[in-house]
Amino acid sequence: MNFELPFIPVRETKPREKGLTMMMDKGLSIREAEDFCESSGDFTDLVKFGFGTAVFSKGIREKIRIYTSAGIQPYFGGTFFEIFYIRGMFDAFRRLVDDYHLEVAEISDGSIKIPVEDKLRHIEVLSKQVKVLSEVGSKVAGVELSDEKWLSSMDQELKAGAWKVIAEARESGTAGIFNSDCSANKGLIELIIEKIGPEKVLWEAPNKPQQAWFIKLLGADVNLGNIATHEVVALEALRLGLRGDTFFEFLPKSFHSFKQI
Repeated sequence: MNFELPFIPVRETKPREKGLTMMMDKGLSIREAEDFCESSGDFTDLVKFGFGTAVFSKGIREKIRIYTSAGIQPYFGGTFFEIFYIRGMFDAFRRLVDDYHLEVAEISDGSIKIPVEDKLRHIEVLSKQVKVLSEVGSKVAGVELSDEKWLSSMDQELKAGAWKVIAEARESGTAGIFNSDCSANKGLIELIIEKIGPEKVLWEAPNKPQQAWFIKLLGADVNLGNIATHEVVALEALRLGLRGDTFFEFLPKSFHSFKQI
């Protein structure tokens, strides 16, 4: 903090289990990764190499070193796992995770259908190797899960060994836990909070209104993911009540008389 102010939420220091911020790297250069760590590294816990970009994006090993040195855990996105899975190359995927000295990996079935037992088995195997993020929800338009399926999938995947479950929203924030107009599926989210527990979920929330909504619902230490590179510092301001959208969240009620009507 550059200045001491009262009524600012106290954030846990890294490494932390709650209040996680996951940034999506969609092809940053080495220099951009260095600049990102200088400006935003203190506020970032995880960096996902989005989609299948790690297959061809330049400087992956060097970026992993840069992120790791900044206390950030990088990992290949869930689609990367699916790319290997559909080709029958799970063992090759596991070797790559080791070869790149990663401590986190993601398993998802957002683009392809994976039998439940098969997904659980892969989570169990991989969780003996690294911390597993397991994503629930589909990226395909029109493919929707019932509330019961969301809850049972999250519960089973956590029991299989997942460290956190990711609630799918896509990088656009228009699927999964959000509706096509980017509004929250409030009923589903409330059920997940009640039955699964918010600390076990990494909520994908790429858009500012979505991030503010979650902070108002669950506080500064909500786990949020799919954050754009240049929005991490702005998100931290939201978490701390230093931005208009969450300005009054952490102030005493006596201050609320200053609210603009």
